[in-house]
Amino acid sequence: MIDRPHRTAYLDYETLTATLRGWAAAHPTVVRLHSLGTSEEGRELWVLTLGEDPDRDRPSVWVDGNMHASELAGSNVALDIAAQKILLHAGERTAFGLPEHVCDALREVRFFVMPRMCPDGAEATLKDGRYVRSNPRDRRPASPTPQWKSGDVDGDGHARIMRQVSDDGEFVESATCPGLLLPRELEDRGPFYKVYPEGSIEHFDGTIPDPHYLQDNDTDLNRNFPYTWRPEPDQAGAGRYPLSEPESRAVVEFTTQNPTIFAWLNLHTFGGVYIRPLGTAPDHKMNADDLAVFRQVGAWAETYGGYPMVNGFDDFLYEPEKPLYGDLSDYAYHQRGAIAYVCELWDLFRVIGMEKKKPFVDHYSHLTRADLERLYAWDKAENHGRVFPPWRPFTHPQLGPVEVGGLDIRFGITNPPMERLAEMCDAQSAAFLRVAAMAPKVRLTHTGTTKVGEVARVSFRVENVGYLPTHVLDSARKLGHGEPLTAVAEAHGCELLDDAAGRRELGHLLGYGRGLHAHSIFHLRSRGSVSRKDLTFTVRGSGVLTVRVAGHRVGALTARIEVP
Repeated sequence: MIDRPHRTAYLDYETLTATLRGWAAAHPTVVRLHSLGTSEEGRELWVLTLGEDPDRDRPSVWVDGNMHASELAGSNVALDIAAQKILLHAGERTAFGLPEHVCDALREVRFFVMPRMCPDGAEATLKDGRYVRSNPRDRRPASPTPQWKSGDVDGDGHARIMRQVSDDGEFVESATCPGLLLPRELEDRGPFYKVYPEGSIEHFDGTIPDPHYLQDNDTDLNRNFPYTWRPEPDQAGAGRYPLSEPESRAVVEFTTQNPTIFAWLNLHTFGGVYIRPLGTAPDHKMNADDLAVFRQVGAWAETYGGYPMVNGFDDFLYEPEKPLYGDLSDYAYHQRGAIAYVCELWDLFRVIGMEKKKPFVDHYSHLTRADLERLYAWDKAENHGRVFPPWRPFTHPQLGPVEVGGLDIRFGITNPPMERLAEMCDAQSAAFLRVAAMAPKVRLTHTGTTKVGEVARVSFRVENVGYLPTHVLDSARKLGHGEPLTAVAEAHGCELLDDAAGRRELGHLLGYGRGLHAHSIFHLRSRGSVSRKDLTFTVRGSGVLTVRVAGHRVGALTARIEVP
């Protein structure tokens, strides 16, 4: 067994680092721990490479979590996927009922796992509870205008929210749930409340500014990636320029050097949904072959992960037909040619019995009073009251009498309770392992040697026996690293009769899978010899013939044949 503290707790940087180092020390042939660089506060951007012979290029998957500081559960699931990969190699169990031949395929796939993309932000969230979108830094030019700065004002070690009685307040306390604030309605009687982040106002001149989620941290990492990046004000949180942040830049530099990445899971919270491409257009504009593959991934996601999969453009835009620019999954799909998608962990909406909505994004804004009161009741009954701590009176140096506390979204809203981490990890690991098992699998087999006199003909078969084609997605064929397979032969001690014939362009080899609903029940037919190529090389004399078959997306295979 291996130590898995992520299944029962949210890990701070020190514990996360110790866990990763422990795995690498205990399983040195399977686990390699390295850093892509450091954050601005000096924390390592850890990545695990998992699999036998980790430097050998072969089909690979990427998993990242916690690119948004408060979305801690992404780290837990990323760590669990890594742990399941280690257990597969340790032979301790068959993963989630997968048959042994699928487990064998998974052992051949290389995993890259980055459990925490924003260690500075996560640490701020864990230690003092204040809201940070990605990282606790703000490099915008100093402004003389009033603005909020989050922080602990009453000395209890946490930064939550403040409420203040005001006749023009937008909120009112629930009549049945003490302390729960509800959006004010026409018939409500006071007292009414204004609600602000716990903290203080810089350059206070008597004016209270509007709070904003990026008020004191300037960049949202998931708006800083290069594909479709747009600057402020077109996209809030975009950063000064694409990849302006050390974290996003490190991810792009590393993944660009590893074109074998064919699947990419970007872990967020919350909502209980998977979000797939396209993020900038509806499904009818998507490559049809790609869409079939994503439909298969979506079917597994719902069956094993428990969440539906939706199109980002149709179901997850905060404003209709206004895409989110510079996000990671767009980069991974369009520029890296990967089966890339987001998982919004923790289905709080199902927990509180909320009615399903279409588009899915409406779940976040269309909550009724009854929904909020069910959330309150669930928190008290099953979550130890973590979400709704009591209000405490405090005299704020700028605002005067306020109450502090009232709401802590970390454990129960943004992330699941610690008691539910293990079941969430199991479900999401089970879903993603099936995606990882879709890897193309190229084999190079010597099929025979015939020799007449001094001349020998040496034959080989190159075949793809995996689910996916060697280009992975049809749309990825056009990418620079989507080039076809090439075979190169070299003779040692013998003579390759035609040097030009020592190099063969093989094209791409299709896999056996085509995605969901790609076959017609009314016309059951297989494709022809689209998954294999036969090669013959002619040599004179005796020696060794080496044949290497390679492609950016699948790595390389080598066969070494003695010629008598």
